[in-house]
Amino acid sequence: MIRSVVRGYGACLPRRVVTNQELEGVVDTTDEWIIQRTGIRQRYVASDDETTCTLGEGAARAALKKAGLTPDDIDLIIVATSTPDNTFPAAAVDIQNRLGMRHGAAFDVQAVCTGFVYAVTTADAYLRGGLAKRALVIGSETFSRILDWKDRTTCVLFGDGAGAIILEAVESAGDLGDRGVLASKLRSDGSHKDKLYVDGGPSSTQTVGHLRMQGREVFKHAVGMITDVIESVFDATGMTAEDIDWFVPHQANKRIIDASARKLGIDPEKVVITVERYGNTSAASIPLALVDAIEDGRIKENDIVLLEAMGGGFTWGAVMVRW
Repeated sequence: MIRSVVRGYGACLPRRVVTNQELEGVVDTTDEWIIQRTGIRQRYVASDDETTCTLGEGAARAALKKAGLTPDDIDLIIVATSTPDNTFPAAAVDIQNRLGMRHGAAFDVQAVCTGFVYAVTTADAYLRGGLAKRALVIGSETFSRILDWKDRTTCVLFGDGAGAIILEAVESAGDLGDRGVLASKLRSDGSHKDKLYVDGGPSSTQTVGHLRMQGREVFKHAVGMITDVIESVFDATGMTAEDIDWFVPHQANKRIIDASARKLGIDPEKVVITVERYGNTSAASIPLALVDAIEDGRIKENDIVLLEAMGGGFTWGAVMVRW
């Protein structure tokens, strides 16, 4: 059977770092409060000349270089983002053009913080179905552009950045020893919309709007939803928490990550955490965490890696990959 195998990876971050101490001069908050509630110490914030597409392009070029490929070798681009440069065309089409590609297909996936998981699952379906040979999957966000910088409960949580992987269709044996995507599960429930959303849009207010969140409600649902979808992936593969080498969750809040790992019985030493340096970068958080863990030597070839995310809507999902 065909497996979607990771060939390359890359990241791109804005130049500017914003610490908790700097935010103390912007809103009524403290470094101690932010760390205690979230685990975040700093985040990256895009400057005027840095956008979702410029960051996505940077991550894409880094992934291509790592894989030893060129844009000519890619026939599908999927970008996960909630903060595109334009209402249309899609960020993926913009990045396709920036890369000099005049072939293949490119489109965006909008599942908020779960976007990268949705995008990987979609790319996997295309590759296994023979509709593409290599897919460039990007998570890129500039959430700083939709934050209410007077709302101390939300503006301290988010950051900007982009990460990317390249998936390649490879003939495989069809068992759990294969490298590549082994299983994925996606979920959504629109009845939770008012718990995490943006209060604007082209068809409703004709404005971009700002992010609004009921933090306690999100936290209350997060751990249960996360564990549910991960247990579904375990069931699909016959694996358990002991079988995975690395757990790479969406980096929203360290307390949510810790609680989820405890409930699933995942060894804390296997959990990749980057929220302290990047904050919540929505669809970019998982690929940014992946790049960190690969670059520092933690994630190695043939490791079993579990990806998980939950986002506004709510959406949530998980993917199991043999690296």
